[in-house]
Amino acid sequence: MLGRLSLLLGLAAFACQASALTVYKYTDANGVVTYSDQAAPGAKVFVFSDRMVEKLDNQVKLETRKHAAGETLLVRNDLFAPVQVELKLEQLSNVSGAPGKPINWVLPPRSEIRLATLAPLDPAKPLRYTPKLSYALGDPRLLPIKQAYPLPWRGGPFRLTQGANGQYSHFTPKGRYALDIAMPEGTPIIAARAGMVVKTENDQSGRGTNPSGNFVRILHDDGTMGVYLHLMQGSVSVREGQRVPVGAPIGRSGNTGNSTGPHLHFVVQRNVGMALESIPFEFAQPVDSLPNFAVGGD
Repeated sequence: MLGRLSLLLGLAAFACQASALTVYKYTDANGVVTYSDQAAPGAKVFVFSDRMVEKLDNQVKLETRKHAAGETLLVRNDLFAPVQVELKLEQLSNVSGAPGKPINWVLPPRSEIRLATLAPLDPAKPLRYTPKLSYALGDPRLLPIKQAYPLPWRGGPFRLTQGANGQYSHFTPKGRYALDIAMPEGTPIIAARAGMVVKTENDQSGRGTNPSGNFVRILHDDGTMGVYLHLMQGSVSVREGQRVPVGAPIGRSGNTGNSTGPHLHFVVQRNVGMALESIPFEFAQPVDSLPNFAVGGD
């Protein structure tokens, strides 16, 4: 049986070799979570999934409006953040007005835009085509402004349990530069940078259905986004569309989603061109020191 600490550090290799090796997860009599390559009574197969899962299907929509001359395709963005969209039209039949290449556009928050107007080549026959809409949160034209982030919690000192390019889960584009900080459940979490709250999740208990657990995503003025994951159920105290200053309370730490123990997963991301990826950042002081906002905290 592999040791639980060394195995945690080696799970990236297991994830890459899933077809060759099965990893099991179980909780022993003392409540300690253990990962092993050997099946034990009560153990379940461990399946790694990306920690950043946000469903935007209901907030970024392709709409078709029919009229006497044909059809108009529009995209509506109901988010409080810009989105980059790409529309492809495939399997065309009896269609005029279709662009020869994908349409790429950046929609401002809470807006819609007409991307194409199509008409039949033969008015007596129907239009036939297959639209495919892709999108990514954020405006890739904006460039990040380098700055040091205050620690996004009150209390401590706490301990960094996984850093950038960590082997357990920080090896995907969305989380490569994320940091995991172990802290007791209920620790006050605060905004490390001012911005607009664009996505929240607040109803998950335990593992829930979203690997991210409960979270808050804040859009900064330079187009980057700070994301705070695995928050306690019901603790998120901000709403989508709310602008928050640095240091504002946004929730409390928890152990929800794809989490191996109570901690805060903090990551800074930006749209790099139809893809959301994490980017390097620095805290203004060591993780194991008291935060700037400890005085007067909860």
